[in-house]
Amino acid sequence: MSARLAHLMGATALATLCTYALLPQATALAQTGGLDVSDLPQDAQMLLTADNLIYDNDQSTITAAGGVQIEYAGNNLVADRVVYDRATSRVVARGRVQIIEKDGNKIYADEIDVTDDFRDGFVNALRVETVDKTYFAAESAERSGGRLTTFNNGVYTACEPCRDKPGKPPIWQIKAQKIIWNGESKTVRFERSRFEFFGMPIAYLPYLEVADPTVKRKTGFLIPSASYNDELGFGVSVPYYLALSPTYDLTVTGTYYTNQGFLGEAEWRQRFDNGQYSVKIAGIKQQDPEAWSPNTVNGSEDGRGMIGSKGQFRVNPRWTFGWDVLAQTDKNFSRTYGIDGFSDTVQTSQLYLTGLDDRNFFDLRAYHFDIQEDVLDSSPRSRDDQQPWVLPTFDYSYTPDMSVAGGELNLDINVQNIYRDQLSLNKVNGINPNDTSRIDGMDGLASRMTAEAEWKRSFVTSGGLVVTPLLQARGDAIYTDYDATTVNGITSFELNGTPVGSDMRSSYYRYMATAGLEARWPILFSTTSASHVLEPVAQIFVRPDAPYQDKLGIPNEDAQSLVFDATTLFERDKFSGYDRIEGGTRANVGIRYSGSFANGWTAQGLFGQSYQIAGANPYAAPDLVNVGAYSGLETDVSDFVGMIGFASPDGFAFSAGARFDEETFDLRRTDLKTAATVGAVTGSLQYAYIEAQPLYGFNDVRQEVTGVAKIKFDENWSGFASGTYDIESETVVKNDYGFSYGDECFIYSMTYSRSENRVTKETDHSFGFRVSLRTIGDFGTSSGDFGASF
Repeated sequence: MSARLAHLMGATALATLCTYALLPQATALAQTGGLDVSDLPQDAQMLLTADNLIYDNDQSTITAAGGVQIEYAGNNLVADRVVYDRATSRVVARGRVQIIEKDGNKIYADEIDVTDDFRDGFVNALRVETVDKTYFAAESAERSGGRLTTFNNGVYTACEPCRDKPGKPPIWQIKAQKIIWNGESKTVRFERSRFEFFGMPIAYLPYLEVADPTVKRKTGFLIPSASYNDELGFGVSVPYYLALSPTYDLTVTGTYYTNQGFLGEAEWRQRFDNGQYSVKIAGIKQQDPEAWSPNTVNGSEDGRGMIGSKGQFRVNPRWTFGWDVLAQTDKNFSRTYGIDGFSDTVQTSQLYLTGLDDRNFFDLRAYHFDIQEDVLDSSPRSRDDQQPWVLPTFDYSYTPDMSVAGGELNLDINVQNIYRDQLSLNKVNGINPNDTSRIDGMDGLASRMTAEAEWKRSFVTSGGLVVTPLLQARGDAIYTDYDATTVNGITSFELNGTPVGSDMRSSYYRYMATAGLEARWPILFSTTSASHVLEPVAQIFVRPDAPYQDKLGIPNEDAQSLVFDATTLFERDKFSGYDRIEGGTRANVGIRYSGSFANGWTAQGLFGQSYQIAGANPYAAPDLVNVGAYSGLETDVSDFVGMIGFASPDGFAFSAGARFDEETFDLRRTDLKTAATVGAVTGSLQYAYIEAQPLYGFNDVRQEVTGVAKIKFDENWSGFASGTYDIESETVVKNDYGFSYGDECFIYSMTYSRSENRVTKETDHSFGFRVSLRTIGDFGTSSGDFGASF
């Protein structure tokens, strides 16, 4: 009875102490946070297994020995021996101690000694592996106050140990005389430390403090970055991050440039349940504006700054509201100083509301284009002051779920309001308005509202012929309020022999009705090793001539781009926007091909032509931007268009598209693309050819070749190269080179870029590098930070 009672008391005592001391203490040690008894599940069961359970009444100890395993509330402890000393109220686990917490953290030690109130402890030969794969190791560690863990002669890294050579140094590690892990402030402080790379010390750090690896947001300094530019000089940026709340934060960055002085930046970010927004401000008082070339925006300003904001919110699962706006003291500040998120050459400021429900779409937005260029507004090359305000544009598309007369009905509405402060002239042949061949936009207001309905239905005959009739109706209301001075000034200006000013009106109303028919007959040919589908296609669209087709004054803002190729051959209206409409009777004829082969190869192709059968050809009609010129559609019999493509199962692909003269079959336009993966090498090559287009300002043929290659040397190392060569001017327009290394804890990349102006032959060189240490941060340059012009 005494022996049984002793065993029972010993097991109860050991279980109680392990429950309330050992495992909670291990959890506190790994997570660096205090732990109270209230944190423990009240109804949790503890399972203790061991080879022997020894109760020593003389020494007042209870010992579990031999293969000790303890499981409690998802936490597991394994050790050779666990001893509870009743006199000192301490629990000691010895011999190959391993603790695996329920959240995944792992603790390894030769010996762990903790008190029963789980606040103070001492650990020998400790190694901690957190759930996010960061590693601490130390000769010994002390824990005090339930919140501080001090590693003596400690090592920290985010690199996994080498499986084949566990003793091999990681790629990077920080060794310190003391590493203090504060569970209350969630920081890790390194005292008298050194940074080692591949086992070699490269930097001494007397003091370094970073956020706890388990913390994603922590107030403190971020990794600095460096830059260089001829005009700016050397620059060093030091960001400071303030985690003010779980839902909002602030980043303040100071950058000092040796040539231009101090640049200050601040970014506020806030997140809500249904979205987020940010506000960024930046400013500088340039100390040496003369460093830039004379007569530029950059050199003509002393105090410069910007404010920008971005946001997006989900009103509900169907509706999204957002904005992206920029305001700055001059048109090139954000690009000059590389303000993140606002440094694009063409920066679009917009405010929008969109809705999407099945096949129905709603989009309402207002926007403005900011051209970030260094030329002054008075320069003939200035483009920014000619950009319009779109206030607003509206698109709505509705397709009923139920069929209408057995077919599909689609309704579209488009509204567009555009305002310009200045006439937009494309100075093709000179800087004089009368030498201009294109007027991209009139100064003043231009508004248009369009409503369109289309119905179509497909019928399949017993022989496989697919016949699709189509009916379409459209109406437009157009209003213009152009600047009277501009209208009077260009009254005598003629575009291709047609006076412009005489065609100016304040309002236009037009309509268009179309009846169309499409016939497709897919024919299947099969063999034992391949299958082929040939599909002749023919379309005809019957409609009256487009109203005001011979008038120059009607606005054209959204239909200035026209590319006729195989992808647009079977479009009902080949204009890119609503401002121009297609009239007259037109037929489109072509043949499609697709093939699949037993070896995994596939092929596809298309070839065809378009015909203006009756009525005035809309692509030959006069236009302020000459939109139909050189399109291949300006003649009643269009150019031939075609495309062909191949793809293999092992990563090779080739495609070619081209347009040929309808009479001579001379090449007018082509685009060749190929890409392949051979072992560790991936590459692509593209060739583009466009005939001369004098009315667009291109008096010579344009030919360009672009190549990209990437090679993966091994699992971690890779390199890349790319280049663009202008054949006509014999200019390497742009080329880039670089290499990178990346693994689970370290990323390094270095790039070099060179660009050359086709006309002036001026070259620009830029260098960039980036080092990323997981859990520590990034250091390096932004793209193009290191640059010089020659």
